[in-house]
Amino acid sequence: MNKYFLLYLKGIAMGAADVVPGVSGGTIAFISGIYQELIDSIRAVNPTALKLLLKFDIKGLWAHLNATFLVVLLSGIGTSILLLSSLVLYLLDTYPVLLWSFFLGLIIASTVLVAKTIGKWSIGVIISALIGIGIAYWTTVATQVQTPNDLWFIFLCGMIAICAMILPGISGSFILVILGKYEYILGSLKELNFAVIFTFAAGCLLGITSFSHVLNFMLKKYHDLAIALLAGFMVGSLNKVYPWKKVLETYTDRHGVVKPLVTENVFPSEYAGDPYLISSILLMIFGFAVVYFIEKMAVKKEVE
Repeated sequence: MNKYFLLYLKGIAMGAADVVPGVSGGTIAFISGIYQELIDSIRAVNPTALKLLLKFDIKGLWAHLNATFLVVLLSGIGTSILLLSSLVLYLLDTYPVLLWSFFLGLIIASTVLVAKTIGKWSIGVIISALIGIGIAYWTTVATQVQTPNDLWFIFLCGMIAICAMILPGISGSFILVILGKYEYILGSLKELNFAVIFTFAAGCLLGITSFSHVLNFMLKKYHDLAIALLAGFMVGSLNKVYPWKKVLETYTDRHGVVKPLVTENVFPSEYAGDPYLISSILLMIFGFAVVYFIEKMAVKKEVE
C-alpha cells in the first residue's frame, strides 16, 4: 500500500505540472523515477494487448498493460487536475498579467532546456527550428478567432496535447494555450462538463497510445530534427502567452461574456501603467528558476 500511495503522490505532482503551461508532467515522471515504466506501459497497448482482449484474458491483459501502475498514477493525475483547475481559472480572471508572466518564465526556460538537448546543430536542424518558429508564430497571429468548441475539435486537442505529456520539457497545457482551449478545458473540469471531459479524455487515450510509437521512432531516428522543430514551435508561440496586450476587438462567447478577439502586444508601460510590473518581472524570473531547478534535478537523477 505504501508503494501505491507513493505512486499516487507522484501522479498528483505530474497532474500539478500538467495544469501549468511550461512545466512538463514527463519531467516530473523522470525526476520521480517512473518515466521508463510509464513509457513501457503506454507502448504495451499493442497487438499483443488486442489478442489478450479478444481472448477475454483479463488477468493476462491487466498484467501486460501494467494496469495497476497506470490506474494509480492516472488517479493521482486526475485528482490534482480537478483540484487545481478552479485555482488557475480564478487567477486568470483576477491576476491575468501576473499569471501569464509566471507562465512566460516557465515556457522560456523550457524552450532553452529543450533546445540544449539537440546534439548537433546542422543546416537541416536550423531549418527545422525555423519552420517550427514560423508555423507557431503564424498560428498565434492568424488564429485570432475563437476556436470551435465542437467535440471533434476537443477530441483533436486531447490527441495533440497528451503527446506533450510524455516528453520531458514539453508542456501539454502550453499546447492547449496555443490551440485556444486552455481555459475552456479547465472550465469544463470545474463545471464537470462530462461530455467535454470524456471527449477530451478519449482524444488523450488515442493520442498517447498511437503517437507514442511514432514519437519513439522520430526521436530515435531523427532526434535533433524533431527536437529542433518542437523548440522552434515553443519559441514562435511565445507571442501567445506574452502578458501585456492591448485589446483591439472583442467578441461575446456563448455565455454572454465579452472576451478579447484581436490583441496587440505592447510594452508594460503602455498597459495602463501596469501597477504589477515589478511583481510580473519577479514572477517571470521565478517561473524560469522553477523549470531550471526541476530540469537540474532530472539531470541529477539521470546521472545516478
